[in-house]
This record gives sequence, C-alpha cells and structure tokens, in this order.
Amino acid sequence: MNVLHRLKSWFSFGKATPAYPFAALFKKFQNILKANNDALELIADMGAKLSGDYVFDRQYILSSSAELSDQVYRLIVDLNTLTSRKYLELFNRYERIHQSIEEELAGKWILPQGDAVIAYEAMGQGLHELVGNKNANLADVKNVLYLPTPDGFAITTSAFRIFLEQNGLYQMIQQRLQQYADEAELQEAQTPQSIESIAEEIQDAIRNGQIPESLQREIADAVRALQQSKRSSGLFFAVRSSAWGEDAEYSFAGQYQTLLNVASDRLLDAYRSVLASAYNPSALVYRSRKGFQQHEVAMAVGCQLMIEAVASGVLYTMDPSADERDVAVVSATWGLGAPLVEGMVAVDTYTIDRQPPFQLRSMHVVRKPTMLMLSPDGGTETRPVSPELENKGCLSSVQLQRLVEMGMLIERFFKRPQDIEWALDADGKFFILQTRPLKIRPDSGGPTLDIAEIAKRHPVRMQDRGIVVQRGVATGRVFLLEDPDDLEGVPHACILVTHHTSPRLARVMRRIHGIITDVGSQTGHMATIAREFRIPCVVNTGMATRIFKTGEEITLDATQNAVYEGRVEELLYYEFTEEDVFEETYEYRLLRRLLKRISPLNLVDPHESNFRPADCKTYHDIIRFVHEKAVEEIVDLENSRVGSSGQARELVMDIPLGLCVIDIGGGVRPQADEKRIGRRDIVSVPMNAFLDGLETSGMWDSEPVSVDFGSFMSSMTRTMSPALSDPRNAGRNLAVITDAYFNLSLKLGYHYNIIDAYVSDQVNDNTAYFRFLGGVTDMTRRSRRAGFIGEVLERFNFRVEIRGDLVIGRIKKCPRKIMEQKLWMLGSLVAYTRQLDVQMHEDADMEKHKQSFCQRILARLQEESQSNSLQPITHNP
Repeated sequence: MNVLHRLKSWFSFGKATPAYPFAALFKKFQNILKANNDALELIADMGAKLSGDYVFDRQYILSSSAELSDQVYRLIVDLNTLTSRKYLELFNRYERIHQSIEEELAGKWILPQGDAVIAYEAMGQGLHELVGNKNANLADVKNVLYLPTPDGFAITTSAFRIFLEQNGLYQMIQQRLQQYADEAELQEAQTPQSIESIAEEIQDAIRNGQIPESLQREIADAVRALQQSKRSSGLFFAVRSSAWGEDAEYSFAGQYQTLLNVASDRLLDAYRSVLASAYNPSALVYRSRKGFQQHEVAMAVGCQLMIEAVASGVLYTMDPSADERDVAVVSATWGLGAPLVEGMVAVDTYTIDRQPPFQLRSMHVVRKPTMLMLSPDGGTETRPVSPELENKGCLSSVQLQRLVEMGMLIERFFKRPQDIEWALDADGKFFILQTRPLKIRPDSGGPTLDIAEIAKRHPVRMQDRGIVVQRGVATGRVFLLEDPDDLEGVPHACILVTHHTSPRLARVMRRIHGIITDVGSQTGHMATIAREFRIPCVVNTGMATRIFKTGEEITLDATQNAVYEGRVEELLYYEFTEEDVFEETYEYRLLRRLLKRISPLNLVDPHESNFRPADCKTYHDIIRFVHEKAVEEIVDLENSRVGSSGQARELVMDIPLGLCVIDIGGGVRPQADEKRIGRRDIVSVPMNAFLDGLETSGMWDSEPVSVDFGSFMSSMTRTMSPALSDPRNAGRNLAVITDAYFNLSLKLGYHYNIIDAYVSDQVNDNTAYFRFLGGVTDMTRRSRRAGFIGEVLERFNFRVEIRGDLVIGRIKKCPRKIMEQKLWMLGSLVAYTRQLDVQMHEDADMEKHKQSFCQRILARLQEESQSNSLQPITHNP
C-alpha cells in the first residue's frame, strides 16, 4: 500500500476531524512517548553494533530496520491524530527516507543528491558521501584546523551519477561486472584475462563519455573563480581520486589514478581518466577481495592547485615499527612526492618525538640524485638534483618540529594516527595534500595493558559512575559547559563535561574528544549522536560537573568506565591498535550506510527556522520533531479544552488554592469521593511533588501585601492578555492528571501559571514545562519578578525564555527523583512569587530574593532528604 492510500485509510481525507475527548488524545500522547522510546532504543542498539564489540548478520539489519520504520510511521500517525492532521508533510519525508533505506537493503546503487562541484572552502562537514573521504578530510584540515592546503574544488559523486546516467553507462557496467562474476563463479577462480578485458571495455566507455554541459559549466565556473582569486589564467591542478571507502577503513592506496600538473583546459580529460580508474583491473580485484559490492562504488574527484614543491613526503604520526610507538616518522625527498609514495626512489627518514617540543630522535639521509618537478607546459619531468643538495637532508630540525606539530593536531582531530602527504614550497611553507587513518596492528608479543600500574601513576578521578554510551579512549583538557546554548567557546580536542545531555551538542561533536555528563540516558538524542560520531561518552554520572574543572587534563577510558588524571599514553596506544576486523565486512558497511539515513540529527533547536517537517532528513529528525510537537500540543490542547475533559472534583487543601481536579487515568485513589477530594487522595507523582512544594516549603505567605497607588492604577488600566481575560478561567484553577502526568492551569491574583509535567521511571519521557505571566504592578516591577524567576529556573537547570513579564522554563530527561525535586521547587517558587512583584522596588531586589529563595530551598531539601525519600540536589546552584 503506498503512502497516499495509507494516509486515506488513517485520516479519511475530506471529512471533518472528529472531536476526540481529551482522554483519547492523551492516550495518543502516551503512545507517542512509548514509540519515541522504542525507536530511540532501536537506533541506540543499531549504533552500538558499530562499536566493534558485536557481531551481527544481515537478518539483524533487516529486522531492526523494519521495526524502526514501523515505529517512526506510528509516531507520525499519532502526532497527526493528536494535532488534527497538522503535520502531513511528515509522511512525505518518511517515505523518502524509507525508500532510500529499502533501496540500500536491496543492494541498489544509491548516490547522494547534491551540488556537482563544491569549492574546498565551502565544503561543510559531513559531506563524505558527496565529496569522498579524501576531499572531506582535506576540507576539515583547511576549514576546521586552519592548516595550509591547496586551493581547489571537488567534483562530487552526484556528478559521477549524472555522468554515468547521461552516457547510459550504469547498466552496461553492472551487466559486464555481473557477467564477470558469473564466469568467475563457474570457473571457481578469477581469470586475469577476463578482468583486464572487462576493465578495458568499461574504462574506454568512460573515457569516451560526454561530460554533461551543465557539469562542464560548473567546472569552468570553479576554475574561473580560482583564476580571479589568484589573478592568473595559467593555473595547473593535481587531479586526485576521492572514492567511497578510500582513505577510510581501507586506504585504496595506489588503486586509483592521480594526475599532476594538469592545465585547466585539460581538466575534463583528466576528470574522465580518474573516473575510469575506478574500474582498472587492480581496483576491481582490490574491492573484490575486500568484500565490496558494485553498488558501493562511487567516485568523487579533487582538483587542487599544484604546489611547486621543493621537497615533499609522508608523515606517519605514529611509527608502526617502533617498539614504544612514541615517535612519528617522516619520509622526504626533493621535488614532488610521487616517486616517494610509489617506492621508486631512496628517501630521507627521520624519527621525531610525538610530544612537544618534538625533538629529533634519529635521521637517515640518503643520496638523492634526481627529483620530480613540474613541467612548464603541464605534466612532470625528472631532473638531476644539484650536487650541493644531493647528499643533504631535505628538512631541518625546526621544519620537522613544525611538520610533526601539524600532524599531531590532525591526529587529535581525527582521533587516530594519520598517514599524511605533505609538500614544502620555496617560501618554506608546508601544505597538507591528503590525510588518512594509519592502520596499526597490535604486536603479538607486545606489552599488555596493566590497569593497576596505570592507576599508580595516574590517580583515578572517577570510576564506575554512570552509563557508558560509546566505548573508547579519549584524552584532552576538560571544558565545563554551563550553558548548552553557548557552544561557541567549546575548544577543539577537549573533554566536554556538562550537567545535561542535549541534542544541541551535535554542533560540536566533531571538535571534541569525549563527553561526560551528570544526567542523561543511553537512549537519548545526544547518546545517539555520540555513537554516530564515535565519541567516547559516559552519561548520568551524577557528579562530573562537581569534580572536574575547566583546563585540567584527563584521560577518559569509556571502555573500562574510568577517568584518570593526566594523559595516559598506554591507553591511547592500546586504543589505536585494537583490532577491528569486523568493521571490514559488508554487513558492517551496510549498517553504517543505513545509519547515515537514520541517526544524524539536523533538527537541533526547536526555535530555529529549520525545525519543521520539510527539513527532516533522517528518522532521528522525525522522531525529535514528533516528540517536541507532541509535548507542545498536549499543553496547548489541555489549555484550550479546560472544563471539557470530564468530571471535575474540588481539591480540599490547607491553602486557599480553589483547585479542581480531573483525573483521566490513575491520578486519584479509586475510593475517593466523586465531588471533593483531599491531598491523600492524589496519587499523581508530579502533582504530589508540586503540591508538596507549594504547601510544605513554608513559602506561602497568607499576609496581605499593600499595593501602592501606582500599581493599583496600573492594574486598573492594563489590558489583560487573552489567557487572563478568558471568562472560562476567571476564578477557577484546574488540574488534569494521571498517575504520571500533571497539567495545571493556575490563576493567582493577577498572574497566571501553567505547569505541565510527565514523571515516570522512563527517563526519556520525563519533562516539565513552566509558564508564568502577569502581575498587579507596572511592567518594570513585573519584569523584575520575571527576571528573578528566570534566574532561579536557570540555577536549577531549566532552559529559560523571558519576554517582558512572560517566563517559560523547560526541563526534561532527568531521573524520576530529580524531576520530583524540580516540581517541588516549582511549587515553592509559585508560592514565593505570588505577590512578589509588589516588593520589587529596585533591580537589586532580584539578587536579594534569588539568594534568599535558593538558600531556603536548599536547606529545606536537605531536611527533606533526611526525613523522607527526597534526595538533596546534587549540583551547586
């Protein structure tokens, strides 16, 4: 059944939306919460499979993908039921994502849609599928690390798809490769003759293909932009492959073609040659032996301005042959580096400390009689090296220090030892030409990891606290993040320590090395993102922000769940050399590709313009959007239907609240009276916590407060907001509750509160929303009270918005006990602020009341923790 039929069956297009009772809609809301958790747990499980600790088969991928698709679809259906079909666009987004997942599972060739040509400086992060790993890595070095790289642009895999489609080559290639596979299977062996024959046929077809005119124009535009920026029409390029899989889990080193010093008017021919090299016999055999399937082939191309190098070479940031692996190794030769990487010439070799100041350990300088240089009209030529340079080392110790320092910066960014190609120009400036992970296998006879010995030299700062979300080892300096909205100051290569998990952290995932939080769950949005980026992460430690300080250096071992003081090199080396054989399987790559359509979170902030159905690009985006809108809708829905939900019962309390209660599911004892109930009849968890704060905190002052003449006149002349002036609300307070849910509409004097909360043992479900508006005094005093409320809420870790005298606070995903504390505090805050605006004579009163309120709350919570189950607040507000 296609999506339109399914839509019709669910929603009966053209008919009026039925007026569902609130209880029925609330049931939909609960369904959304459950499906949200189920979907996030599925994504978490699929992401955890990529940790390398699990072996899975194709059936696991099929069943998990099908179940996840079903959960996401249910979320969309229930949200549209809850919102009277407000978000039907989600079905279209779902169908696109679902279709791409199904095609990937079916082994179809899925290439990304996107620009055909992208300049390096315009290349954002996360474009690996579009520009290939080699181009993406170089763009990160240029745009994130700000290290020198050649200017240029990428011709993307989207252009590759267009080229093959318009030349009718895709089907031909698939047929010829399938023919070869069938023949090879019959003969039970690969036949070199047939491989070469098929490879030659395919490559000829590509070399003779027509490049679409639109692509020619885009390439010409990119060249023209470079000519203008360099003020030169005679540009020459290095044209390099950047295929899927290349410079990632496999190096594909030497399998594809690189053309040097290509004149701009020969770029199109060079482009076709590099595309054709994807099907050379060597590459076909390489992919076959590594288990790649044909639909995993996609070629992007990098066009980089040539560097007129006086010396070139390769830097390994960790020497795989050194016993201690505490040195980097540099190979160098005069001129261009092509003869070096091809193993055609003898080269200088240097070993350098991996730690500052990067001292030279050893050097081996050889005779270098020739060098490869640029030809004036394009291409390269071999020339003799001058006698004075022939036996001289290519690099000084100062240059080596600078080169290794750049390499270690790149290693820290990519979190793995790197294999880096570099060039040195006549001005003594280094350029990074490409970087890829350096595979280092463990020595069978090497030293084993001795945790006890490590602990003797590096004090354990924290151990076995919280939940490990993503295993791994990371080292860096702590950055204590106090405001999740203030991410600009988060430094590169830090260990981020924060109170809450937040999907907003997705913005800095690529620049940080590890995450430790006080609270959070392993199935939350941020946990999913941490797994996606493979950032070592421990959540819900309950203490991280209290024991770690910004600037201290630590090593986070998220495999053993321990944090050590200082930098523990043994753990890092052990992490670098862990075997990851399963990552080389087709199933592993398939799951990773699927998760790219599932896990990334693009809809980070509900207040941003892209937080809408049309911008949902993954299942995770849909899940987040649905959850956010469902919570928002249930608050608005209840407020718009006050009095229509069912039987209201008067709540008898010691304080004059005038509150009626509607129970829609387990919020009141079954034996309670049908018209009047007492506090002991309430069993709703969030409502009890709020009322306890209201009644027992000692904040409710029954003494009348005098109102000065100005405030009196202000209250008489001020236009009341629609919410305050609604006759349905006049003189009436109402709570709609279940055992875990609580929605309170509370009018006290001239101000109006809304509290909406869900509290259960499911951390991901827990949420609290607080809104405060109004007052009897002028706007200045009301704004002071709003400022006071906002600061108190922030100190108790609410996300706060203030607009005039309107204050909105939100908090979610805390454990049940913490949520009860928050609601207890809200009850106290409502009591404390009931007539506070009248007492706000000057700005200094805000700070005075904030200190008074917080001290009383903390003291009271401490007393409560000693007498009942409430725990003291663990952070330091």
